[in-house]
Formats: sequence, C-alpha cells, structure tokens
Amino acid sequence: MVCQSVAVPSFQPFGGARYAASQAPLDSLIAPPYDVVGPEERDELARRHRLNAILLELPQPDPASGRDQYQVAAHLLSSWLERQAVVVDPRPAFYPYRMTAPDGTVTTGIIGALGVGDDVLPHEETMPKPRSDRLDLLRATGANLSPIWGLSLTKGLTAAFEPNGPPASRAVDDEHVVHELWVVDDPEAVARVSAAVASSPVVVADGHHRYETARNYRAEVRAANGDRPGDHDSVMAFVVELSEEQLHVRAIHRLLDGLPDGVDLREVLGRYFDAVHAGPAEGRVVEALEAAGSLALVDEHDAWLLTVRPGAFDEAGTDLVAGLVDLALREVDGLSLSYTTRIDEMLGALGTRHAQAAILLQPVTVAQISEWASARRRMPPKTTYFVPKPRTGMVFRLLAAPAPA
Repeated sequence: MVCQSVAVPSFQPFGGARYAASQAPLDSLIAPPYDVVGPEERDELARRHRLNAILLELPQPDPASGRDQYQVAAHLLSSWLERQAVVVDPRPAFYPYRMTAPDGTVTTGIIGALGVGDDVLPHEETMPKPRSDRLDLLRATGANLSPIWGLSLTKGLTAAFEPNGPPASRAVDDEHVVHELWVVDDPEAVARVSAAVASSPVVVADGHHRYETARNYRAEVRAANGDRPGDHDSVMAFVVELSEEQLHVRAIHRLLDGLPDGVDLREVLGRYFDAVHAGPAEGRVVEALEAAGSLALVDEHDAWLLTVRPGAFDEAGTDLVAGLVDLALREVDGLSLSYTTRIDEMLGALGTRHAQAAILLQPVTVAQISEWASARRRMPPKTTYFVPKPRTGMVFRLLAAPAPA
C-alpha cells in the first residue's frame, strides 16, 4: 500500500497546571477518562474528594447557583487556581508519564501540546454526541483537562525522554496501576523532544472525540479572531512510540438489542462467518473464548465460535474483523448497539435481558492501526481499547483566552 505524503507534527511544551502536593494524596484526586466512567463510579469519585478531577471532566449542573454543568466546571477550575489547590508550573515543560500495570507491563510516553492539523492521523470514526459535549466543556473551561493519546512513528522516540530520578508526581489508581509523572523544562531536552516527535506523523490512538473537539474549537476561535494563532491551535497529548512494547490493545465487544422477531444472527453473520457451537453461555466458556482470542457470538443460552469465511475480507473491502461484523449487522433494521470491554458486564447484560446477544471481538494489531492511519482510513467506531488509561488530573493544560478580532 502506498502511503500519502504528510506533514510532520508540532509538539511543544506548556506550563502545566498540577495539584499542589499539600492538598491530598494524588490517588484521591485523579480519575479515569470521562468516556469510561459510568454514573455510579462518577458519584463515588466525586465523594472521594472535593478536588477530584471527575468534577471537571463530568460536571453536573448546580440548580442553587443557576449554573449549568459546563459553568460549574469553569467555576470550580477557576476557584481551585485562585486558592492554589492547582498551581501552574513556572516554565513551559514536557511531562514524561509512565504507567506500570500490576502484571508488570509498562507504557512510557510524554505529555505536551500537539498541533492540530493534517499531520495528526485519526484511525476511528467518532459519534456526534460526546464530541458536542466536549466542545461545550472546552469553551467553558478554556482548558484541556485530559490528554488525547497519540502514537508516534518515530523509532527510538522513548530514548529522547526516558525519565531519570524520582517522579514529580505519583499515584496508584483503583486497578492498582502506578502512574508517575516527571517534569522536563531544560531547553536542550525540550528541543530534543520537540524534534523527535516532529520527525514523524502522529496517530490518534485514543481520545478521538477530544481531538475532533480541538479541531472544531481551533476553527471556531480562528473564525472569530481574524485567523490569529494561539493556544487553540494545539491540544494536550500523551505521545507514545508506536511499538508492541509500549502499546497494549484490547477488543471492544458488541452488545445487541432490538432484534426483530425471527432474525437469526447466525444467518445474518453467515455472509462473512462460519459458526460452530462452542457450548453454553457460561462464564467459563465465554472467558475461555476470550482468553484464546476467539471471535464468538453469544446469546443468553449458547455461544458459537465464529471463523472468517474464505474471501470475506476481499468481498467486504476491509481487513478488520470488526468491519465485517459491522457490515453484517447493518442489514438488521432497528438494531441497537452498545459496547463493553468486560466479559462480566457482557454476561450480566445478557442475563438481565439488557441485551439479546453479544459478539466477542478480537483486538486489532499495532500493524493494522499504523496501516489504516497512514492510508488515512478510519476504523469503525469502538474498534480499539488501549490500556492502561492515562488518568485525568496528573496535569491540566490551560489555554490563553483567544484574542479578539
């Protein structure tokens, strides 16, 4: 496949806003990315501490003050800065960030301000509702609250910012992942990192809604200020070298509801897949299928192993199993899809009839992500799930107020 020629990205330091160490243990202040937090977890995090980052990421309206949820987030952030619960670093910096999972796997990247433009390559389609919500939040707060996740094609990038010495911040999340953040503000080191990231394109691995929100915000501000440059031209990004060592990908499984009477999913999927009965829809059977990296169809009673039929990829014009599944399901009128990465949630939804069936997918490969992004092709929504997840609250990026036209 011939890749299109692209420009290279801008990656610049910024003066990060970070929780003052005197406030509380950072463990109690960080939060997962907004799009993986359910209502119950959101409320538990909000109760954990009055400065928890979830209060900014998933704000709620305050009827007593008359503020909507976005005004609430803006007011909170302003008050935290005013009383120095959150403090802005005195010099522009890059922020090496390492996540160490309980199984010993490590992801090391670096947080900076990534220029918004054609040199950043998305790899998934997005859904409109979260994108609109994030734009309203960005307008109100004037801040990037959590980083998108970018993958750099620069070989050996990690060596340009490999952390030395103790971290400036350290936290352990509820899944026992250790999050460590360093501050790099030495001019020579900053220049080295900027040049390394600028030498290759960056692929958006996670945070597509926030990236598209940044693009929309940039266009909006430029239209209003006479096309002047500024902080609105970039977005906070966690950039990681695109390699098997740094990247860990899980599948996102499909939950199906709203199936019309008489529809046989094995027949629907039969255009691209052969199905073999694998056993009852019990935890041990489904967990074994997932552990084996299998593709499967599961309903309340039974599980079927799915294998791709010869010629299916060529017929569909895709090399992704998720693409085959989505194309087949488009033929079912009225079908409702939801998504999960967890087998227990999938089985629970089937058992309580919140879903009629589920499709257990396989994770895509790093090579597929790179190939699709380089060709400027977008994967179907909810195709990839990267772990561990960077935590909101390790560092915030404040944007200067846009200059008027």
